[in-house]
Amino acid sequence: MHSETNTRTPKKTRAQGRPRWAALAAAAAVTLGAGLLAAPPGHAADGPVEVVVDGNDVRADNVNGLTYKGLGVLSCNSTSNLLMDYKAEHPERYWQFIRTMFGGTHPLINHVKVEMGSDTNTSTGADPATMRTADELADAARSPGFQLAADAKTVNPGLKVSILRWEMPQWVQQEWNKGTGTDEMYRWYKETVLDVYEKYGYMVDYVNPDKNETRSPDISFIKWYKNAVVSDTDFADARYGIAAKDRAKVAAAYHRIKIVASDENNTLNMGPAMLSDADLFGIVDATGYHYTTEDRHDGAADSATNLPYTKLATGDNAYGQDKEVWYSEGTGSFGFTDYRVNNNEGPGGASTGIGGVQSALDVANRMVKGYANSKRTHYIFQPAIGSFYEGAQYSHKELVSARDPWSGYLHYDAAIYVMQQFTQFAKTGWENDTNTAGIWRTVPEASYSGVSGTENLDGSNGAPSYMTLADPAKKDFSTVVVNDSDQAKTYRIKAENLRLGSDPTMEVWETRAADPGQRYDADFKHLVDEIRPDGDGYYAYTVKPRSITTLTTLDASADDATARRLPSSGTRSVLDTDKSGGRGDTGDRYLYADDFAYGEEGKVRVGKTYQPYLASRGHQPRYMVDQTGAWEVGDDGTLYQYMDQSMKDTAAWNKNTPNTTVGDFRWENYKASVDVSFPDTDGGLAALGVRQQKGMAISDAAYNLRIGADGAWTFYEYGTVIGQGEVAAADRYRLAVEAKGARVTAFVDGKAVSTYDDPTPEREGRVKLGSDFHRTGFDNLKVETVDGYAPYGTEQLDNMDKSVSYEGSWSRKASLGDAMDWYRSTSTSTAAGASFTVPFRGTGVDVIGGNDGSAVVDVYVDGRLVARDAKTSATDKRLATYALRGLPDGKHEARFVLKSGKLVVDALQTASGAVRGAVDTSAIRGALADVGSPERGDYTSASWAVFADNLQAAKAAVGGRKGLDTVGAEQIAERLRAAYGRLEPTDQ
Repeated sequence: MHSETNTRTPKKTRAQGRPRWAALAAAAAVTLGAGLLAAPPGHAADGPVEVVVDGNDVRADNVNGLTYKGLGVLSCNSTSNLLMDYKAEHPERYWQFIRTMFGGTHPLINHVKVEMGSDTNTSTGADPATMRTADELADAARSPGFQLAADAKTVNPGLKVSILRWEMPQWVQQEWNKGTGTDEMYRWYKETVLDVYEKYGYMVDYVNPDKNETRSPDISFIKWYKNAVVSDTDFADARYGIAAKDRAKVAAAYHRIKIVASDENNTLNMGPAMLSDADLFGIVDATGYHYTTEDRHDGAADSATNLPYTKLATGDNAYGQDKEVWYSEGTGSFGFTDYRVNNNEGPGGASTGIGGVQSALDVANRMVKGYANSKRTHYIFQPAIGSFYEGAQYSHKELVSARDPWSGYLHYDAAIYVMQQFTQFAKTGWENDTNTAGIWRTVPEASYSGVSGTENLDGSNGAPSYMTLADPAKKDFSTVVVNDSDQAKTYRIKAENLRLGSDPTMEVWETRAADPGQRYDADFKHLVDEIRPDGDGYYAYTVKPRSITTLTTLDASADDATARRLPSSGTRSVLDTDKSGGRGDTGDRYLYADDFAYGEEGKVRVGKTYQPYLASRGHQPRYMVDQTGAWEVGDDGTLYQYMDQSMKDTAAWNKNTPNTTVGDFRWENYKASVDVSFPDTDGGLAALGVRQQKGMAISDAAYNLRIGADGAWTFYEYGTVIGQGEVAAADRYRLAVEAKGARVTAFVDGKAVSTYDDPTPEREGRVKLGSDFHRTGFDNLKVETVDGYAPYGTEQLDNMDKSVSYEGSWSRKASLGDAMDWYRSTSTSTAAGASFTVPFRGTGVDVIGGNDGSAVVDVYVDGRLVARDAKTSATDKRLATYALRGLPDGKHEARFVLKSGKLVVDALQTASGAVRGAVDTSAIRGALADVGSPERGDYTSASWAVFADNLQAAKAAVGGRKGLDTVGAEQIAERLRAAYGRLEPTDQ
């Protein structure tokens, strides 16, 4: 998926003696598939599920394929970018996060997989290239994944690190396309790996030399690469920076690098290739593939295409050796579990709790079925950590959300408890060379999954789904059961040929949604029972609907860590700093500023060392998430986009000109400005955008101004020209875009060059910087408030938040949601009379969601009707279909009643009363003059009541009041006029 096949003849520039693994070819005399494990028998739909855990099935001698490695995280495509800011801004929260995710005697994550960047967008954004030119020294500090692994190793020294590529830097790409780029590819990998070692003190454990998500594994290059690694003796080059005394140690570690291949998606070709090629079998230590739980099933039973991955993992193959098989890229839980439990997708409109398609239980079923059907003992999340701004492709599918480094807010999803049901009841990881680490083995004969699907799994059929892990010494075992159905399921588990000791008591640990009246996390990973075998030797337990349950012979309750709760999320405060950009300050004009010098920042801990701020992060700027391009702070303290004409032809999945994003999605009325310069003698273009909510191009900022080195400028609403002109050519300009309400103005060097009044404005969003493919400079970024306007919204509530109540007929969907919907959930109704109510604090609330504008609503505030038959706007996702503003600053409750049409509610954003400067209330004065002084007796009581309330609100606000802004004043006037126009005369 998303790949191209390269056909070439690798250059043979290194000595290639007989590989040490070649002797395996002579061992291929065993009949392929002999002794292959049979699948467990089918289970009766209604009867108890009987599971026999036989100690004779615990393969202590299988040290690769059946050892349970647990979970991994993929760092790539900007998904980890903001973690570096968490570390600098809130180190206590960051290191708590490291301990939570990677630490302890039963770590959740055992592996960091780094997809090396090429400054191009290969999914949600761009990771920097470690080498942008052939002459540049590798700088692994640019890549947050390598630093994440270094930090994780401080609490989990046994953590594994692997690397692979998707695309490649242009200097490699241009040779690779000729069919002669093997040396360049190897050099990029090698110098990166050695720089990781020099900066962070660890050697990468695995390398996949092939392209991510290839459909045609490049077997010739995999073989070439492995031979190059084991035969390489050059570690003295000054480029590597390795001291003479360390070279032997480094060389030994480098030669131990293992090969993983081939990260396929939609194809399963590496397994058969390994079974058919003894040389390849000896080279590849681990094989993995993406987004399916299934093995191949084509060909005769003893063929290389029938259950190849099962044969690799079990060792039941012609070579008699077992191999690691990974689920090398899979999703996390979609959305926030504490929101999605409020869905009504279950039978009869009931909630599916923590289950349903793309839920935490779905992911658990992927792990179980991926093992049961293809013997994969390692699941790698893409990503486990969402540390990039929402609105990029594939948002909201992670275990931890870390998107607001200025506040320290981190959301630990309940899906972590679900994953801990696997990792905390077994010893996970990689077995050592002497097979004495005691890593638990998976037990194929006591594992099974009958749930529906191969990727998005549906467990509503009630079929058994369980996985058994056992101590290789046969003293303990754990069976993890997933029940993502609405029916309870009884399991009867019998232990045979195990040494359970004198006390065979089994603990039962469970995670599910809370019962009515309980706190939301009351039933997350808690001990629910202790059971003993009956007279027939069976442990019997009925697993509740929509739950995951671990039945374990371990005395887990004696370990306080087992029942430990996840850290609290903290407060998600808005980004509002002083003029340095480094300290919070809500009392000045600045929302944010960055001079890219960071003189106020101290040293930052990286792994076990402390480094200067910019050096610690490879000179990456603060709070910026790159969508495309090479954005880096230069030695002169200027932010440069370095990707020029010589680098622009590098392949990318999402092809855009360079752009990066900074700020808070709740920013509303503000003026952004930045100095731009053009050091590239061939020209260039610079761009500044405001109010960006989603997308990954400069044109995804709602309003963006672009200027060339020749002085020609163009002003856009998204990608549509709304103004253009030119100023005198210069080496640098100061660009600014001011957005206040529906009016947006572009400035060049302090002069307004274009103003646009948007009839359907985008009201909120972040700032974007952009360029074309020329080196371009940016400096002195400022984001400032605008007098008379609220600078930002405050709290955002998801449509599924427990505080939002619904009446009438609503479809409240969480499964298979769109990434552009907040937390992938929506509540939709077409039923007249259906309503929802939201409590909030502030001066108003926006109803956000992708809508067609057909909905007509009545709006009540604090029990009183303020707008009758109000129209909504046709809006894209993440935009406000209806905005209620101008209320007194304080606590309110708004109720929206659907009169006709279709209404999609995605999120509700409250408006802030933090307004600076004079507020223009002329709109209210004009409306009061227009309505005059009608007589109450001339109109019906119902229509007069609405008019009177709006008249009173207008009179109270006309002189200004705390929290009122110009947008609110305009809305008060609009509501008054609308109420006056709907006055109904009494019958004569």
